[in-house]
Amino acid sequence: MTERSDDGERPPEDTGQRGRRYVIRGGAVMSMDKNVGNFADADVLVEGNKIVEIRPGIHAPRAGVIDARGRIVLPGFVDTHHHLFETAERAFLANGLLLDDHSGSPSAYPNYGEHILRGFARVYRPEDVYVNSLFAGLSQLDTGVTTVLDVSQIHHSPEHTDAAIQALVDTGRRSAFGFFEGDGRTGARYPQDAYRIRDRWFSSNDQLVSMVMGGELHLGRQVYTRAWAIARELGLKIAAHSVGSWGMRPVFDELAKGTAGVEVGPDNLFIHMTGMSDPTWRRLRDAGAQVSLAFPIEMSMRHGTPPILKMRELGMEPSLSSDVETTMAADPFTLMRSAMTTQRMIVNQMILDQGDLVPPGNWPTPAPGTPELLTVRDVLRYATVKGAEHLGLDGRTGTLTPGKEADIVLLDATALNVAPLNSVPGAIVSLMDRTNVETVIVAGKVRKWKGRLLDADLSRLRRELEASRDHLFAAMGLTQDLFAWS
Repeated sequence: MTERSDDGERPPEDTGQRGRRYVIRGGAVMSMDKNVGNFADADVLVEGNKIVEIRPGIHAPRAGVIDARGRIVLPGFVDTHHHLFETAERAFLANGLLLDDHSGSPSAYPNYGEHILRGFARVYRPEDVYVNSLFAGLSQLDTGVTTVLDVSQIHHSPEHTDAAIQALVDTGRRSAFGFFEGDGRTGARYPQDAYRIRDRWFSSNDQLVSMVMGGELHLGRQVYTRAWAIARELGLKIAAHSVGSWGMRPVFDELAKGTAGVEVGPDNLFIHMTGMSDPTWRRLRDAGAQVSLAFPIEMSMRHGTPPILKMRELGMEPSLSSDVETTMAADPFTLMRSAMTTQRMIVNQMILDQGDLVPPGNWPTPAPGTPELLTVRDVLRYATVKGAEHLGLDGRTGTLTPGKEADIVLLDATALNVAPLNSVPGAIVSLMDRTNVETVIVAGKVRKWKGRLLDADLSRLRRELEASRDHLFAAMGLTQDLFAWS
C-alpha cells in the first residue's frame, strides 16, 4: 500500500474527521514538548483530530500528504485575552490611552474608557457582536492563533451573549468564551446567566469552545463574590483584569490580605497585573494563579510597565495576549517581539547603568542578581505552552504531542523575509509575520491552506463588518473621517 497522491493544490480530504489520516511530511518540527524534541526534518501523523506520531520517515499507507518541505511545523499560538467584539473600532485609538488624563492631547481624546467601554459598547446590537467577533476570530486564525480567550464584555442581554458564543462556534477554532459583564441595563443577566449558558452551550466538556467566568473585582463585592461562587460551582476558570492605573490596586491588596470575600486559587487568571503590590504578587504566586500580559497595549495605553521582571523574579511565566485591536495588531508575532524587546530593553539598560559608558566601563559584566535576558525560546513558550496551561487546555493543545489534538501551523521559511533558514525559533520570533503563516490546522481540520482561509466568505463578512461600523459611529454621533481619529 502507498500514500495517497495529492496534487498539492488542495488539502487532504475530510481532515479532522474520524479515521481520516494524513502526514505532514518533511518539515522542521518544533514540538515545544521536551519529551518529543525538535527535528530538522520530520513527519507528523494526524488521524481524526489527534496527533498520532512525530518522527522522521513515518510510513502511513493510504494517508494523505501535506508537503512541509521548507516549512516550520509548530503548535498553534494561544492568545489569553482578546476583546473580539471591538473589531469595528480597529485603529480608532491608535494614539489612545486607557483613560482621559486631561492633557488635551490626541492620546487623551478619544480614550478607551470613555469611547469604547462607555461609548461604542453600549450601542452594540446582537448582530454587531456576532460579526465583530467572527471577523476577529477569522483574522486571528489567519495569523496562526488557533486558541483564544474572548474577554467578552458585551453582555447587555442573553441575545448579545448567544451572538458572541455563536460567533466563536462559527469561527471553527479553539476558544474559551469569557462571560464578563455588560452595561447593566434592564435585561442583563450577568453573572447568573452562567447557568443557562452552561446548559445551552457547554453541556459537554469535549468541544472546541469552552467557558470561562469573568470575575472583575472592580465591579464591587456583591457582584464579584457571586460571579466567583458561580464559577466554582460550575467548575469554570475565573479571569479578571488587574490594572493599578484603573484604580484596582486597593481591592487586590484586600484579596492578598484575605479580606476581599473570595480566595484566590489556581483557577484564577489575572490580566495585566500592572501596578500591583509585592504582597499581592506573592499571594497570587503562592496560590498558583496565572497571569496574562499584553505587552504592546500595556506600554502604549499607560497600564504600566509590563511586570515581566517581577514574574521572573518570582519564578512565574506569563501567557501572551493581544487585548484590543482598537490600538494594536492582534497577531502572535507582534506579541512575541514586544515581550522580548521590552524585557531586553529594561535589562540591557540596567546592565549598562552598572558601568559608566567610558572604556573599560562601557561594557560591564552583569552584576550578581541581574535578571537574565529573555530568549526567543522563552517567548515562544509563553505564546504556546503557557497559553494552553493558563486556559486549562494543556491536555489538548499547546504542544505537538502524540495524543493531543492537532492544532498545528505551518510557517513558510522559504519566504523573502526569512530565507535562508538558520534558526527555527529565531526565525519565528525575530523575522516572521502573518504572511509566513501558510497552513493552519485546528483539531486536525485544515482551516487555512496555502495562504488562504477555507470555508469563509470574507468579502461578505467584510461588508457586514463595515455596515456594523457605520451603525456604531452613527449611534455614537461620531463623524466617519479617515484622518480625524489619529
